[in-house]
Formats: sequence, structure tokens, C-alpha cells
Amino acid sequence: MSTSSNWKTASRLTQVGVGKDEGTGAISYPIYPSATYRHPAVGESTGFDYTRSGNPTRQVLEDTLADLEGGARACVFSSGMAALTTLFLHFRAGDHLIVSQDLYGGTYRVLAEIFDKLGLRASYVDTTDTAAVTAAIEPDSRALLVETPGNPLLGVADLAALGEACREHELLFVVDNTFLTPVLQRPFDFGADIVVHSATKYLGGHNDLCAGVLVAREEKLGERLYFLQNSTGGILPPQDCWLLMRSLKTLSLRLERHCANALKVAQWLNAHPRVSAVYYPGLEDHPGHALSQRQASGFGGMLSFRVDSRTTARQVLKRLKLISFAESLGGVESLMTLPAVQTHGDIPEPERRRLGICESLLRLSVGIEDADDIIADLEQALD
Repeated sequence: MSTSSNWKTASRLTQVGVGKDEGTGAISYPIYPSATYRHPAVGESTGFDYTRSGNPTRQVLEDTLADLEGGARACVFSSGMAALTTLFLHFRAGDHLIVSQDLYGGTYRVLAEIFDKLGLRASYVDTTDTAAVTAAIEPDSRALLVETPGNPLLGVADLAALGEACREHELLFVVDNTFLTPVLQRPFDFGADIVVHSATKYLGGHNDLCAGVLVAREEKLGERLYFLQNSTGGILPPQDCWLLMRSLKTLSLRLERHCANALKVAQWLNAHPRVSAVYYPGLEDHPGHALSQRQASGFGGMLSFRVDSRTTARQVLKRLKLISFAESLGGVESLMTLPAVQTHGDIPEPERRRLGICESLLRLSVGIEDADDIIADLEQALD
């Protein structure tokens, strides 16, 4: 019998928490809702004292996530934005960050509206162009934050090339792995120092949980992130930790269906007369298709598409029946949103226009329903 370190990802996910509660042998690891813990004596501890600093349920979840990504330490937070906010607190006034221009609007908002006022500067760059990234490096640059595939235009960054550039220029390399998860993409293999997740999305997968994750490749950096988390307090409660552990057990299975459905839907949309462009790395004409094949084991469940007018986009959203007009992504249910108004509404309009995030662009999180039903819903909404 192989040990857990040799198991495939699907097996390790299914076994989350199993065998961790040695006292009872519980298959489903228990929820520990206690806020505080008794000490055996002065100077002695069970390993837990106050739940902001550590909780048994959270510990099992964090150990699991670190193992899945191949990192040294993970910290889980009350949201993806809580995770990113804690990460940005690692830097100081005067530091400069290079950030993907194709990114979630909330990340732009917290950098532009909060951290910019504290002296942390950010430049937004096309991270699918490695030369553009290196050209953006300044003497005060401290980190590169990459979302790949990007949001909402699904651009694909060359992780190996960017990792090499970060090593050469001594930049912290941070990769947001929300769209693909460790099942499909492993940023530490390409030199990443920190992996970020909005665990609300695919890791949680059921639109019933809000959570975020930071995973550090090295123990020293992991200790720093833990210090920041413990000091500022954006922890994930034990009940939500348990819910996320339960969700992880089906992650591999869910992603298989997400990927298969998304490819089928993208191919159908690509042939529709009212669709002018489809953004999905699984399509052979996508500029990041070959790169995706090299650095990931699947193309994910996210796609965006451009229709012929603003009016058509609104018509589609109004007529959807199976697909829900809703923000967020990565759940088992298919969701569609209008990025220019919703998820990316905080990005200034001139910048949105430059990037192509206009009101004819729709983002679709393809769920695990029958693909033919998803396509039928799109067909009646478009026609």
C-alpha cells in the first residue's frame, strides 16, 4: 500500500481529514468551534490557545492545502480579498508591485483605493507578454502578481518565463491559481513563491462558502504570512473550514466535468453568428492554447464571449433560465455575469475600454449540468 505522499491528487483530495482524528477514528474530521483552550499547566500547551491563532479544524485544512499545492505552509482566510489584503501588508510604503492587467476588479480596487494611499504602488501589465513584465520592473519593484488564466479575458501567462524573470530580478512571484486549482496547475513547479486562491470559487465549488487561501513555498515566508494573519485576524471560522474540506473531496471529479462542459460550450459559441469572439484557452485558435497545454493539465471551466451589441448582452442575461445571472464563479451551477458593470466595475472606464472589457462582453462560469442543457439555454437566450 502506497503512503499518502505517493497518492495521486484525486486520492489525496478524497482522503481530506481521514485518519486525522485518532481519538475517535472519525472519517469526517470534526468541527472544533471552541474560541479558547485549556492549558495543562503554566508553560505547557496542547498546541492551541486561541482560535484566531490556531484551530484544529483549520489546521487540518491548511495542512491539506499546503500539501496539494506542494508548499510549506498555507493560511486560510474569511475571503479571497482578506487573503490578498494580508499579502499586501507584507510590503511597505514605497514598494512597487507589477500586477496582471487582466485581473479581478476587487484586486484592482483594494490596491488603487486603499494601498495606494498607504504608499504601495502598482503597475498593471499584460503578463502574457514576458518582455512587457521585465520592462515594467523598477528599482523599488518587490513582487509580481499574476492571474493566469486572466479574468475576464482568459489570457495565459508563461509561468516558467515569469518565474525565471522574478529570480533574476529578486521579485516575489505570486500566482493566483483560482481558475485552475492545484488539480490542473501547479505554480510552485514554475518558481512561484506564493499561491493565492479565492476558495469561494472552485475549491469550495457550491456557491455556499466565502474563503481565501495563501500558500507559501518556503517555511520562512509561510511564517511571515501566518504572523500577518494572526495579527490582523482575517481567519476562516471552523464551520467554514469543515465545509471547505468537504468540498475538496469532490474537486477532481467536479473539474473533469467543468472542463468537458466548457470546451463543448466554447466550441458551440464560437460558431454562433451573434458571437464575435470567444475567450477560452481550450480552443485551438486561442493564443495561449499551446502554452496552456504545456503548463496545465486542463483548460478549466471559465470562458468569456463577446456578442454583437450591448443590447444583445442584456437580452441574453434577461432571458437565461438554466444559467443564473449572478456574480462569482466556480460553483457546480452555471453563472453568467457582465464584467464591465459587475466584477470589474471598479476599474476606471478608460482602462476597461482599453482592455476590451465593454458591455458586450459576457463571462460564463460553466457548471456541471448537462452540457446540452447549457447550450440550449444559451441558444434560446441569444436567439
